[in-house]
Amino acid sequence: MPAQPTPQEQPPMHVTPEPVALPEPWSSSRVAVVVPTYEEAENLPRLVAQLTALDLPQLMIVVVDDNSPDGTGEIADKLAVDHGGSEHGRISVVHRTHKDGLGRAYVEGMSHALDRGAEYVVQMDADLSHPVGYVPQLLGALHSTNADVVIGSRYVPGGSLSEQWGLRRRLLSGWANTYVKSVLSMPVRDVTAGFKIWRSSALRVLDLPSIESTGYAFQVEMHYRAYRRGQKLVEIPIHFEDRVEGRSKLDAGVALEAALRPLRLRRAENARH
Repeated sequence: MPAQPTPQEQPPMHVTPEPVALPEPWSSSRVAVVVPTYEEAENLPRLVAQLTALDLPQLMIVVVDDNSPDGTGEIADKLAVDHGGSEHGRISVVHRTHKDGLGRAYVEGMSHALDRGAEYVVQMDADLSHPVGYVPQLLGALHSTNADVVIGSRYVPGGSLSEQWGLRRRLLSGWANTYVKSVLSMPVRDVTAGFKIWRSSALRVLDLPSIESTGYAFQVEMHYRAYRRGQKLVEIPIHFEDRVEGRSKLDAGVALEAALRPLRLRRAENARH
């Protein structure tokens, strides 16, 4: 009888899904995937190739580049030309003159997607930490539950984090979620999640131009506004990968905003009501 392989010899476990095939008319939904970029020259072509390979013929991609010094914006322009041009093709590129935060990039990208007639808008990172195979699942869950937003969650049963995440990052992420939920009393497990899909009608109700958060607190503000406006939020489990190339954009200023913003959000919403 052959010897069993040791744990070190076991093949790696693949926990990210193969894309599911959605039925009509779901598969023909006009979906826009908004992808903010800053120095993602190596990752962006791979992400675009995976997205355009999905069985979603009406899917378009909106790349929002913050004047990346590594040429990401130029690469995005070439990808747009290769996929039919930036005006009417599958890829649009929004060029910003400077880097002023993830939140402002998303607001511009989402507004552009709505102007192009998107019925549903996906948020996802350019670094391949959000596996593309979940995009049809997010869309299918939105349709089947009649939700306003479906969140790809690391912290519901079945969700998980990359094994490459060290203890410090895990503790920081877990603490941030616990802290924000305690301040805002919001029934969302993964309040800092950045991988989700919105109905266009829900985004219009949120009044995107008035969003104040610039960094990662943008995710919290969007969830909180949706919750306080009575929108239906649904979470589905995902496996969160570590970024493939490049380095994290998280810095001390972003972390400070993420800590202070929930208190300001609560005061602002209480004043609104």
